[in-house]
Amino acid sequence: MRTHLKWPALFPVFTTFLLACLSAPSIIAQAPEVFRLDGGRSTYAFGVNERGELQTLYWGASLGPQDKIPPAHSLKEWASFDSSYTNTPQEYSGWGGGLFTEPALKVAFAEGNRDLVLHFVSATPNGSQAREILLKDISREVYVKLRYSMDSETGILARSASIENREKQPILLEQVAAAQWTLPPARYVLSYLTGRWAGESTLNQEPIHAGARVIESRRGSTGHQANPWFAISRDSSQKVAGPITAGEEYGEVWFGALAWSGAWRITVEQTQLDSVRLTGGFNPFDFGYKLNPGDHLETPVFYGGYSDHGLGGASRLLHRFELAHVLPHAPAPKLRPVIYNSWEATEFKVDEAGQMALAEKAASIGVDRFVMDDGWFGQRKDDHAGLGDWYVNPEKFPHGLKPLIDKVHALGMDFGLWVEPEMVNPDSDLYRKHPDWVLNFPGRPRSEQRNQLVLNLARNDVRDYVEGFLDKLLTENDIAFLKWDYNRNWSEPGWDQVPADEQRRVYVEFVRHLYAILADLRKKHPTIEIESCSGGGGRVDLGILRFTDEVWPSDNTDPFDRLAIQDGFTYAYTPQIMMAWVTDSPHWLNGRSTSLTYRMLSSMQGSLGIGANLNQWTAADFAAAKRMVAAYHAVQPTIVRGNLYRLISPRDNSPFSSTETVSRDESQAVVFAFT
Repeated sequence: MRTHLKWPALFPVFTTFLLACLSAPSIIAQAPEVFRLDGGRSTYAFGVNERGELQTLYWGASLGPQDKIPPAHSLKEWASFDSSYTNTPQEYSGWGGGLFTEPALKVAFAEGNRDLVLHFVSATPNGSQAREILLKDISREVYVKLRYSMDSETGILARSASIENREKQPILLEQVAAAQWTLPPARYVLSYLTGRWAGESTLNQEPIHAGARVIESRRGSTGHQANPWFAISRDSSQKVAGPITAGEEYGEVWFGALAWSGAWRITVEQTQLDSVRLTGGFNPFDFGYKLNPGDHLETPVFYGGYSDHGLGGASRLLHRFELAHVLPHAPAPKLRPVIYNSWEATEFKVDEAGQMALAEKAASIGVDRFVMDDGWFGQRKDDHAGLGDWYVNPEKFPHGLKPLIDKVHALGMDFGLWVEPEMVNPDSDLYRKHPDWVLNFPGRPRSEQRNQLVLNLARNDVRDYVEGFLDKLLTENDIAFLKWDYNRNWSEPGWDQVPADEQRRVYVEFVRHLYAILADLRKKHPTIEIESCSGGGGRVDLGILRFTDEVWPSDNTDPFDRLAIQDGFTYAYTPQIMMAWVTDSPHWLNGRSTSLTYRMLSSMQGSLGIGANLNQWTAADFAAAKRMVAAYHAVQPTIVRGNLYRLISPRDNSPFSSTETVSRDESQAVVFAFT
């Protein structure tokens, strides 16, 4: 028997909020139904109330088979200012019927009506712990299919929605969430990740107060500034003054992550009756998705889970789930090779001889994969030209890439290459031929960042071009790995080749085509591995991770700064995907000097890479690195696949930092300690 509070005692909070239930006549032919999903150490339950609404009932610690879940009942109106429709915690609420909290779905009909009230139609089992629920508006032919699937091992629940228009006229979707989550009245603390370029993955914690807290990206991609992950904690004592939260290894935590690589929003709202509602999905800012008759829109997946072992327990569940169910080649994605990347040694000045010399040095310390970075294609001499022209530069590589690749293979490594497929320099053959291929508003300036523009991947011809040159590159060369970069956010997100009322579909279609390209490449080239990089951690989410094997958490490789970045990162993502490079000292970003051993150990907490200029290393450096790479290879499975425990946090200017990772079979533990 667990000692923490069992949630059956809290059911009245959900079903009545300590108010009397309405006695409205039932509109359902049969008795209201309760749907229950169990997995790991958690239970999730929802049901149909007497009005026909799908209502949240329970989310928390596992219930026993005999524990009764009270049926759903709509909640009483609170005076005349908060309707029963607003007060009742619906699983997926439409904007209409007097709703004043955040809706999951907002629709505009052709004649101007914007009222949407969703009622239960049917439920279909889809496995032992999965359900499909069909909802429909009370009078209009708008249908919403909700999908639920709970992982039996971790208890993490995958939720998504599909909206279908069966009206005779188009409708406009103005706001579309993947899911809504509800917690009963209590004092909670919200944890979330924010940052900036070179300072990603900062863990923030704050009490949840009345009103709404919005975490979002309007940038067209995930963004460095916020990550689509959350954790909400509650301390069962509720007796101390001030903010209260679960600790690293104790207390109840509800957590989740939105699997979307475009513009997104998560709204955390404490309602007027003190429950907490989370709504997450497409960002409604500048959003409008026209659905013609017969069309449907699929949302991203919004994952949610529960831990009774604090934030550390929540992160370990996520790590296990990502390895088993999200990453390519799940449930057994292979260990990431130790890589060498040439960027800091050569920057844009790559050539055949120089890269071969670096490859020889990299092989001497035990590197598994040699990656040539930017500068190998088109007229690429700096960041002002060449993006979009994906042919091998004949001056730098007169015989193509094959001699270099053969050399790398002869040294016992595989070969990887840097690309930035979604971007174009105005100084390129591609842009001179197709200036209409970029995101733009006709007659308005085209804002450049890093001297580049964003190709409109929502266009079919742009998608075909990008997939075509990548397929050709991989077909003609023995390339094992692509470092896929994305070095700016959107501006002027116009798409004037489609009708005006369909142009804002760009926020969805761009990302859909990105996923489709990645999926097609993996199908055509099943051994290819891909890294998601966006000037560091600008595109890290569970959507892109279905198609990429690793991510680049930050361009900041300073080993001391990385302790905090990696600490925050691992609350949401497994160390398996966290590429961590050893680069030069003093560091280029801040001038800090650190020993090679310190740099190696900091990077060994994730998937290890070397990015230093090996042409400047001493014999002692090579000997130390070779010893450390061998040590890393011996314990890598435990580090990236084991259970992570944060012993001492590097946050808040802590003078120490320490982690311990224990292998799943508990046969090995690896401890890192830093001053």
